[in-house]
Amino acid sequence: MNHTWQHKPVILMVDDTPANLGILSELFERDGYDLLVAEDGASGVERATFAKPDLILLDVLMPKQDGFITCQQLKLNAVTRIIPIIFMTALTDTENKVKGFELGAVDYITKPFQQEEVRARVQLQLNLLYAQRQLEEQNRKLQEEIEAHTRTQATVHYLDAELKLAQSFGQAIGKSPSFASILEQIDQMAGTDCTALVIGETGTGKELIARAIHEQSPRRQKPMIKVNCAAIPKDLFESEFFGHEKGAFTGATTRRLGRFELANGGTLFLDEMGELPLDIQAKLLRVLQEQEFERVGGHTTLKVDVRIIAATNRALETEVTQQRFREDLYYRLNVFPINIPPLRERQEDIPLLIQHFIKKCASKYGKTIEGAKESTLQQLQSHTWPGNIRELENIIERAVIVAKGQWLELGDWFTIVPAVSPTPSQQPSLPPSTPHPLHNSSGPHSSFQTLEERERAHILEVLESVNWRVSGETGAAQLLGLNRTTLEARMKKLGISRKN
Repeated sequence: MNHTWQHKPVILMVDDTPANLGILSELFERDGYDLLVAEDGASGVERATFAKPDLILLDVLMPKQDGFITCQQLKLNAVTRIIPIIFMTALTDTENKVKGFELGAVDYITKPFQQEEVRARVQLQLNLLYAQRQLEEQNRKLQEEIEAHTRTQATVHYLDAELKLAQSFGQAIGKSPSFASILEQIDQMAGTDCTALVIGETGTGKELIARAIHEQSPRRQKPMIKVNCAAIPKDLFESEFFGHEKGAFTGATTRRLGRFELANGGTLFLDEMGELPLDIQAKLLRVLQEQEFERVGGHTTLKVDVRIIAATNRALETEVTQQRFREDLYYRLNVFPINIPPLRERQEDIPLLIQHFIKKCASKYGKTIEGAKESTLQQLQSHTWPGNIRELENIIERAVIVAKGQWLELGDWFTIVPAVSPTPSQQPSLPPSTPHPLHNSSGPHSSFQTLEERERAHILEVLESVNWRVSGETGAAQLLGLNRTTLEARMKKLGISRKN
């Protein structure tokens, strides 16, 4: 042998003539091959299926089942299909040779045997087979490297995006009892692998809490991958979660790794969990239970080790009651619930957050701002903050941009939605045709509105101030500290449209 095999090549000889088997056995044993023999076609197929030899020498003229039929059976068998076959025959007509090649043979050896010819033809096919296997192994390793590179690049892509989002709230800041309680809960459960459900209004910092859990867990060296369930089109959920193979559907030109695969060993943060369609909830439940899945269009089951942190601004118990959320999935997620209070219930934290965002934004825009005036702090603490911390940061950023001195002040562009209904003497003067945002003319408590009514009035006022521009840097979503999709969902729920 002039090639290097990890094992001695195995040759199966199928011939009904014992003398031929003896000659070949002596020859191949001398050359260092392992030999198997079969004295008829049926036995040859059986031995090949069981032993999977590297090469088959197959006699053509045999009783009961000739070599052509045997070759056909070997090529129809998934186990033996790829094994190279060399025919051995005393037939010299071209028609038989052509028939053999059409059935899948790679060569012919003519009887009576010439030992050097047999040795050369066998050696040639084994060399070709060895080269093919080497190429396949190189391709396999290359594919693994490509997949590893793809996984790394995809992870880096997601982490870059996640890092930008993580910086939006800065560090976890607060001194209120409710915030201290949240930090204590994180400390209690971060070191475990239990599933967490973070509940809170839009903009309260649910992602920040999820990241704090991840960073204090044993998984912190692995990525935390985020899925915004509200931003994924229904027909792409499976591909986003589980990935897809090339050609799985129209437009799938390459293999794509899903978020579960990217988060392997780390944490998967399922934001806006209440937005998941019911059919996707069922598929997700299976993955959470089994920690395994298949890519779309794939047939290989992949195992993952992922910790789940879900977040929602919906009351999932109500969603379950109204059959919009699976009860079994809810209980699966609600192992360790963490409720984040809205900013209006964390009044003590507002000055700390304001100072933090002033420093952050002043550094970003190259300004020197000492802080906010007392009157400005009072204004900001009087606001109900329907957009919570995200809204607060956006307001501070805008104030920093337009600031002309070392102290932050609010311009006429900022409209307060008071946390407490003002007395008549404190109410701002409004045109007669414009109802006060807090006024409710029906019912015994006409000076108060529900929080939803206040929110509707505030969103309307902001939309009108920007000529109903929803997205963009000067759009209502930016001013309110909301995602565009979230604002559009709130407008739909509150019945807000341009005709208002």
